[in-house]
Formats: sequence, structure tokens, C-alpha cells
Amino acid sequence: VQLVESGGGLVQPGGSLTLSCTASGFTVSTYIMTWHRQTPGKEREWVASIYASSSTTNYADSVKGRFTIFTDNGYNTVYLQMNSLNPEDTAVYYCNERSRGLWGQGIQVTVSS
Repeated sequence: VQLVESGGGLVQPGGSLTLSCTASGFTVSTYIMTWHRQTPGKEREWVASIYASSSTTNYADSVKGRFTIFTDNGYNTVYLQMNSLNPEDTAVYYCNERSRGLWGQGIQVTVSS
């Protein structure tokens, strides 16, 4: 059972990036899946959640209207589409399956010109 993130990197302010989190050992659509982020010296911050079985999504105020969380059941993957990125979005992003307390390895997103 594991989560593997991909899709991070360097992007200019105002740009877009989509993160992927592929699960193995369970089906993402039947659990609450979340994205979090963390910067050095700060606590890990919740960003977004999805419970695909009920089509329920929630977002932190800091990303609402800019980020979209969704799943692709065929690939058993959770995505985080990030638009209108700004330097304050720079962080290591983590995927999480809440009931197991399962975390991915984290992936760096850097927003800089």
C-alpha cells in the first residue's frame, strides 16, 4: 500500500502545474484523499480534500478558486491542478489517505521567476 506523487517542478508566477498521486493497494475513489503542503519551519498545511464516491471536494481558503482536486479512477490517481500560482504556493506537496494516515514521499513545487 503506497502513494507516489509526481508532476512537481519550477513554474513562473501566474503559471499552472498539475500534481499526480497514484495509489497502489487500495482504490482512491472509496476513501477521503487529501493534498497538503509544507514549507521549511512551518507545520504541514491542508490544501484540499476529495471523497470521490460522493463527489465532495473541499479547499483551503488560500487556494480556493485556483486549485482543483479530482480523481481518475481508471488510473487510480488523485490530481491537484494548480492555476494562477504565486511564490507563496512554493512548498513540498504531499498526498494523503486519511483513514490509514498514509503519506506519499512529497514533491517540490517552486514558483519563481
